[in-house]
Amino acid sequence: MTAKERAPLGFGDELDSFDPAAWAKAKGKPAGDKPKPSVVKEAAEAAGFKSREPVKAEAKPDTLQPKQQRRRRTGRNVQFNIKTKQEAIDAFTAVADANGWGFGEAFERATELLQREHRKGIL
Repeated sequence: MTAKERAPLGFGDELDSFDPAAWAKAKGKPAGDKPKPSVVKEAAEAAGFKSREPVKAEAKPDTLQPKQQRRRRTGRNVQFNIKTKQEAIDAFTAVADANGWGFGEAFERATELLQREHRKGIL
């Protein structure tokens, strides 16, 4: 082989027996024939494929009460974040709801109560 000749691709005698007609579409069903969607669905389910279609969520029983909106114009503009136990938040929310207070007002009243108790020497 000279420098200007290309190296063989390694197919050997297979190229001589290659028949492009063998790659043509198989005769039988025309290309436009498709199986019915129900047949496809059954075959997919039998093979274990799952649909990507969204499934409507089942209605959940109302075991939890929806959270109440607590937006009021009060002039309070400073945020105070704390971490606490869920039970303490539930108790605080219950007191605020029972009295019709927003969280800011409930916090202010709780603070006033703690200050009064501290002055009395209870705390």
